[in-house]
Order: sequence, then C-alpha cells, then structure tokens
Amino acid sequence: MSTLRELLETHVRNGSVPGAVGLVARDGRVDVQAVGSAGTGGGTPMARDSIFRIASVTKPVTAAAAMMLVEDGRIALEDPVARWLPELASPMVVRTPESPVDDVVPAARPITVLDLMTFRAGYGFPSDFALPAVAPLFSELKQGPPQPQAVAAPEAWMATLSSIPLLYQPGEAWLYNTCSDILGVLIARVCGQPLPEFLAERLFQPLGMTDTGFEVPAAKLDRFTGYYRAGEAGTLELVDAPGGQWSSMAAFPSGAGGLVSTADDWYAFGRMLLAGGAVGDRALLTPESVRQMTTDHLTPAQRRASGLFTEGQGWGFGGSVDVEMTDPWNVPGRYGWVGGTGTTAHIVPATGTVGIMLSQVELAGPTPPATMRDFWSHVASA
Repeated sequence: MSTLRELLETHVRNGSVPGAVGLVARDGRVDVQAVGSAGTGGGTPMARDSIFRIASVTKPVTAAAAMMLVEDGRIALEDPVARWLPELASPMVVRTPESPVDDVVPAARPITVLDLMTFRAGYGFPSDFALPAVAPLFSELKQGPPQPQAVAAPEAWMATLSSIPLLYQPGEAWLYNTCSDILGVLIARVCGQPLPEFLAERLFQPLGMTDTGFEVPAAKLDRFTGYYRAGEAGTLELVDAPGGQWSSMAAFPSGAGGLVSTADDWYAFGRMLLAGGAVGDRALLTPESVRQMTTDHLTPAQRRASGLFTEGQGWGFGGSVDVEMTDPWNVPGRYGWVGGTGTTAHIVPATGTVGIMLSQVELAGPTPPATMRDFWSHVASA
C-alpha cells in the first residue's frame, strides 16, 4: 500500500492537480502531507497551511451553525421557515418536474427547517439539469461553481428565489445545493447578525479555525492557492487567482460553498464532531445534535433518485452519510462531503477518523475524480 505522500505525488506527476494537501488522523496520529505547488508552472510550493476554496465542504459547517440555533431554542427543526423567510411563505411547485416554470400548483405544506437541513425543501439540482425549473437556479441565482462576487445580496437573492417554483413538493425529494444557501440566510435572520460574524463567533474562534472565512485578507494571500479547471489537451485553465473573487467579502456569503479554509482548520471542525460536539471542556454542540447531523435522513427511494450526486449515499444535515456501500473507498457511517473546487473532508465516527484532501482543480461533474477515490481508498485501508 502506498503512503499518503506517494498517493498525492502520483496525481501531481500525472497532471491531475498542481498540488494537494492531505490529512489523515486516527487514534491520536495525524499524517499531513503537502505536495506539488499552489499554482501551475512550479510556483509557490504547497504547504500544510495553504488556503483553499473549499466549496461544498462548507455545507457541514453551515449545518452545524444551524444546530446551534436549534440548541439555543431560537428555531426548531419542525418550524416553518416563513417566520424568518417570508419570501417562502406561499411557494409554488411545478405541476411535474418536466413542466414549464409557469405551470404550477401551490405547495402542499410549508417548508420547514428540517426540509432545508435534509435538502428536501423542493429547491436544488436533480440528476437532470435540463428540467425547465432548474435553469433559473443557474441564470438567476448563480448556483453552480462558486463565483462569490457575481451573486446578489441576501435580500435581493431571496426575492429572486421567491419567483422560482419548487421542483418537488416539500419533503418529497432530495435536491442538491440550494438549501444550504437558503439555510445561510435563515441563520443570519434568526440570529440578527451576518452569517460570517455568527460563524466566526460561534464556531471558528472557539475551534481555532483562524484561516477559515468568506474572504482571504491581504496578509494571507501568499498562502492562497490558485483555482483551475481542466482545459484542452490536459491543460489547466486559471479560474480564479489568489487576488481574485475571494480577496474581498462577497455581498452574499454562501452557506453552500463560500468558505476558504485549511486542512488543519477543517480537522479542528472534524475533531469537534467526533468528540460529540465538544472542544476541550467546552460543548459547542450536544452529542444528540451531532448524531442528527451524521445520520441518514433519506428514504431508500430518495437515495436512489439522488444517485448522480451521492452514488447511493444517504444524507444527514449538510453532508452525505455512507450506508450500505460496495465501493472500497466508502465506509458505513462516514459523514462529510466533497467540494467542486477539488476538496473532500469526512469523518468516520466508528473509527475516530478524519480524512481531508484539498486540491485546486474544479470537478468536471458530480462524480468524485480518481484523486479523491484514491485518497479515500487509502483512508479506508490505513
């Protein structure tokens, strides 16, 4: 079996990624390897504290923040969200998923906090991106690959959302991504402060996540990696430079994919979950909240229908949960997610394992690339 360093170096040599940082922690042992460079052309060497756009690895963090408000008694999972999000007080639903956006019926029931947490509110991406009601998510809401400076501020974003019909009735189907962005707005309105401030106060500062946020300060830009996508003939095209879209605060702090972070910062978050919500002698979450986050809430039919994104995995709050999986890189009970910018971070409660791999090349689609699959095969067999 190859070592973590050998595995990452293989993918750097074959041109899959310019560089990567991998972290595997179990039983008090932490293996961290940084290989390659922060950008193409043999530039700044990758380092353990290199900063990455973690994209959808943001989602478990947003879910944890929402559970803090549940524990505070500010919201309950069964609460209709219209109390804080009046834009969603009377949602309309397309008559069938294939119907045009103006062929709608009223929602059968209100959207609840639990619907947002489990991605079953009716908003989001199905396996078929060509459905008419999906198009406005891309064109109007700028869902898809993170582009923080292109998204409208929360009030305008929610006003636009209210004009887009649900694809399914609340609770009926699992749909990807949009619910985490709505949840970020909900958190801000419930607590009465911007999402970045709430996350910093309640999560990042207590956990010592000093390099995690929605922007990279000028003093840290030398540690910020480039962001690329695969071009023609195996080339990599620059999508965003260190001084680009994350060098200033966005109008819309995306709870679905807006954070930047480091391997050690997300490791601190993962350790907290493995410890039942505690950091040292301070409880940030209760064990019951962590259990709810890391438990599959989908029906078998919903898992099957979400296959393009989850490949049959279940879904907890803000992250997938491995159930009866056959691939060697999946482990029953594993919780976490992948980011479209080339990131993956999970915990395995049964073995007390945290596995994180951060790179800087955009995924070509929902299916995790060989880099991630090889990494998780290594974690599962280590």
